[in-house]
Amino acid sequence: MKSKSVQQNDDGTLRALSNRHVQMIAIGGTIGTGLFLGSGSTISKTGPSVILVYLVLGGVFYLMMRAMGEMFYADPSQHTFVSFISKYLGHTVGHFTGWTYWIGLVFVCMAELTAIAGYVQYWFPKLPAWTIELGFLAILMGVNLIAARLFGETEFWFAMIKIFAILAMIATGIFMVLVDFKTPLGHASFNNIFHNFTLTPKGGYNFISAFPMDFFAFLGIEFISITVGEAKNPRTIIKKAVNETIMRILLFYICSLGIIMCIIPWTSLSASSSPFVQVFDLAGFPAAASVINFVVLTSAASSINSGIFSAGRHFYQIATEVDPDSLMGRTFGKISSNGVPAAAILLSAGCMLITPLLSLTATLASAFSFIVSVCCDMYLIVYSLAMVAHRRYRVSDDFLPDGFKMPFYKVTNTATIAFFVVIFISLFFIPQDAIAATGAICWTLLFGVVNWWHGRKTSQARSVE
Repeated sequence: MKSKSVQQNDDGTLRALSNRHVQMIAIGGTIGTGLFLGSGSTISKTGPSVILVYLVLGGVFYLMMRAMGEMFYADPSQHTFVSFISKYLGHTVGHFTGWTYWIGLVFVCMAELTAIAGYVQYWFPKLPAWTIELGFLAILMGVNLIAARLFGETEFWFAMIKIFAILAMIATGIFMVLVDFKTPLGHASFNNIFHNFTLTPKGGYNFISAFPMDFFAFLGIEFISITVGEAKNPRTIIKKAVNETIMRILLFYICSLGIIMCIIPWTSLSASSSPFVQVFDLAGFPAAASVINFVVLTSAASSINSGIFSAGRHFYQIATEVDPDSLMGRTFGKISSNGVPAAAILLSAGCMLITPLLSLTATLASAFSFIVSVCCDMYLIVYSLAMVAHRRYRVSDDFLPDGFKMPFYKVTNTATIAFFVVIFISLFFIPQDAIAATGAICWTLLFGVVNWWHGRKTSQARSVE
């Protein structure tokens, strides 16, 4: 039973998410295993220049969120940014974006589910992976089915664990610098960052390739926009979340990476292990590996939790845009009595049940990894379409002159789209990414051909009638 203080939307969803929920969902959705595990690889390739890479990427994502935030401020009743793509770019483009984004969410969640099994097996190596995956999926699906507020509360504490780990590492690092802590690699010092500094220490190729590599560390930042439709005081929250969250994320990334390079000279940093574990090991904390394993476990669970929430809302959005009398419209275009799109959540989580089958053969596992890479590349297309939709919004009758406006949108919107295009093109010059980028283009063309064929058949049927 819903609280009297919780407002109900016209479609039956409830505005149960508070500002603290939305803020932590945004931070937690972006700070993931890429920072805790993968940042060592980036630092080893770019050195201190990695800070510049994150500054540029943070700025671009801030502009993207300002564009999305402006549209949601004008119409906070929408559940996903895809609804604006449908509204301003047409039903076909919106349909493509909705399906593409939903499929991407499902596969990314499946990848995280696979990772969770590995994290748990770190402590319990004999526990079958499929039982771990089913157990986590069942729990997180249940969290999403009960109520949006429970999802928000769960995400809040998941995010708190990640933030606590980052702050603990930063505090440890600062202490080591202040006391001139001596490690087998030398003395901890701020000078380690600038010693023999060059912008491209391992060549221009490694520096440029760091942008697409670190770009994917920011995937998920748009989750804050997806929570707006179920947030209390949505217009106040969206402004606060967009303006403050990106700065907090940059603070966490830049401070943590800077402290890591103060403790461990970047030339001595191992690219194959977590830099957080390396720092805590040097500080004399023997349980570092287990603690960071727990943090990345909760980080992966957080990603799945947010993914199920988002995938359910996106599939619900797709279902509301088809014929309401169709099987899909009748089944998935409805909200349950407790204010969530239960059928859409069940379908999305149900598709993730395929995950335990992927470990059966190496061929399936390789194919799955390829599909995940394709889905990640598709986000670049989805983000670009959202920016184009924003341009259409600015010249539409819906535009609010006194709204939460994107600054200098004619320049900043164009620059953001151009950046996404450049990142996508750069993928073709990176051997391990070129095939997946080609797959993303093939998916786009295939969807267009199928949609054209379906439209042609529908027109022919109507002409016969």
